[in-house]
Amino acid sequence: CSSDLPLPGTPRLPNGKANLTAPVPRAGGRPDLSGVWAAVADRTDVSPTSVSIDRNRAAGNIAVGVPGGAPLTPWAQELRAARQKERSLSMPTARCLPSGIPPDMLRPTLPFKIVQASGVTVILLEEFNNWRQILTDGRSLPPPSQPAWFGYSIGRWDGDTFVVQTTGFNDQTWLDGGGTPHSEDLHLTEKFRRTDHGHMEIEYTFEDPKRSEEHTSELQSHLNLVCR
Repeated sequence: CSSDLPLPGTPRLPNGKANLTAPVPRAGGRPDLSGVWAAVADRTDVSPTSVSIDRNRAAGNIAVGVPGGAPLTPWAQELRAARQKERSLSMPTARCLPSGIPPDMLRPTLPFKIVQASGVTVILLEEFNNWRQILTDGRSLPPPSQPAWFGYSIGRWDGDTFVVQTTGFNDQTWLDGGGTPHSEDLHLTEKFRRTDHGHMEIEYTFEDPKRSEEHTSELQSHLNLVCR
């Protein structure tokens, strides 16, 4: 969708700008998630160089809005405190390594592109030119093997909601900029819902018995289509 580039299939308002509230586009009877997306900024920070930077609160704290915060085990509390004491010097991006999921999808300044096709949905991430592959050919999650930065993902449709299950993570990524950790036992569920042409929401559910005393914590983050 673009107000400047006349992409085919983009609905327009009388003034020529993209109509972001137009109906959800569909492909094969399903919502088409394809497009360039970025997290909604719900705050603005000012950098040391006095440059305003759009932020999403969940990027800094994955449990924002959760009463009492994330239900962390003592192991997870100790590790997060150590990371915060280091002022994030040990975060993966400081070593040019992937941020992981969901941080790579929660930055308003770093959009990502979804390409929805038969049998697979691909997410192209701007940071470090990384990508995710979500297989939708009916297979099950593979047994634990070699841990990966973005894990191994399968997807299915539940009505108009695209449900993605991911396991097989390594334990090197952070769940947010505050250093919230996870283990290799993390099971991530994402629910993608495109609400109209220009808006989508994703609900993340984390299950990790080593990280969370209650095993499950939830976050819902709203994403907007980025117009170029």
